[in-house]
Amino acid sequence: MRLLLTGLAFLSALQTCTADIPNKIYGVNLGSWLVLEPWMLPQEWLDMGGQQCSDCSQCIASEYAFAQAYPKTVDEIFDKHWSTWFTQDHVNQLKANGINTVRIPLGYWIVEALVDRETEFYPRGGIRQLRRGLKELRDAGIAAILDHHALPGVQTAGQMFTGRCTSDVEFYTPYNYHRALIWTAVMTTLSHLDPNFESVFSIEAVNEPIMDASQTPGYGDFQKNFVKTVRAVELILGINVPGVNWFSKTSSANFTSAISSAVGTTTSDIFTPEIKSVLLDTIPILVELGAELSLDTIFNINSASSPLRTKRDPLVTNFMDINWQHNNPSNPADAAIGPQGYDNHLYYNFGGVADPNPDAYMTSICNLQRVQNDAALGNSPLWFGEWGLPTQFDATDEFLNQWADAQKLAYSQGKGWIFWNFKVEISELAGDLARQWSYLEGVKRGYLTKDPSAVHDPHVCDSFKGNSTSATR
Repeated sequence: MRLLLTGLAFLSALQTCTADIPNKIYGVNLGSWLVLEPWMLPQEWLDMGGQQCSDCSQCIASEYAFAQAYPKTVDEIFDKHWSTWFTQDHVNQLKANGINTVRIPLGYWIVEALVDRETEFYPRGGIRQLRRGLKELRDAGIAAILDHHALPGVQTAGQMFTGRCTSDVEFYTPYNYHRALIWTAVMTTLSHLDPNFESVFSIEAVNEPIMDASQTPGYGDFQKNFVKTVRAVELILGINVPGVNWFSKTSSANFTSAISSAVGTTTSDIFTPEIKSVLLDTIPILVELGAELSLDTIFNINSASSPLRTKRDPLVTNFMDINWQHNNPSNPADAAIGPQGYDNHLYYNFGGVADPNPDAYMTSICNLQRVQNDAALGNSPLWFGEWGLPTQFDATDEFLNQWADAQKLAYSQGKGWIFWNFKVEISELAGDLARQWSYLEGVKRGYLTKDPSAVHDPHVCDSFKGNSTSATR
């Protein structure tokens, strides 16, 4: 195959152009777009050919099960979903409502070469839709986080968000860690070399790993390898990484050749045997993507459209915070090389946070100490990458106004917040799902202010602060 990924030399003389992390993140998740969760669009899922059941592993209730059931039509059906679930109109609405960041859940299968088609079943073509959406977001000035939401082998049991509902969790193995690192290398490359990815400022390593660290063997090493993979690609690209003294010595005008040269010659601590293996395994995938997506001119440093005509800053590596796990977890801060951010998710409706009544909810959120507790362990800046308005009780409109304000005030103590989700289906079958799960519907109903930095009542927590609570962690 003709080698299409061209153009990489040391770029220190070029001027800086990068997708900066916002001073304060006001964001939404683009959930159920490129990783579909049927509970969020029940009628569309049935219309597509999916099923509903109480145990999502027992019917067609995940992307894996759907692709396995409909191998001949899955790509066409999902392309229609991708084209309609998130559109230019949604970008316009988000911009009009002051949103400055989106978190984009992605499955490992968006890098199609990583999928074992004999045993793994997923739709194809998502990378083109990702590029389309990122271009629209870029043009609107909205920053993006690429969230590795569904990992090879499945990182958490029985969850639609992993792409496959199963009790067979296999992510925490050398084979699947390696595949996840190849995915990381590909996404890092595209984030710097494809103009459509220009708004990407961060890549998240793993969405919601198992919370018991004793069940995630090797995860701490994976965290370190994730960061090293991102930084290795960036160093080969000639991107300066703070605290790292390493310069590309290759004179090759071809990126894949530059990778081979770096792997063969460098002695940097970042380029461990595992990272070198990951980089070498990434080369044929980049070549294939270059051909598929017609990226030959983009990857040519002499092309007028090449992003490499301006110098890029390093991406922000991103992990779920240390307090996501218990039972002696590894600290992702130990993996940091260059800029790094931390993600926490907080949902009250699943229980275990506060008693199911309005006063307990408000007492808990108004005394929340997660930002401070994480900072004490080096996990800063922290943003809340998933939260919403759902409750364990029937909430009044008045309470949802207070609940939205209190959460925004608590999460803005850190780097900011990203609501789950930008929308959910509005249908008879979905009932009133959108009332507490859809950001755009929440703004429409008045629970969420049109200006995301504002609240209805800045004193909403005054009467709850300092009250006794066991849920301030």
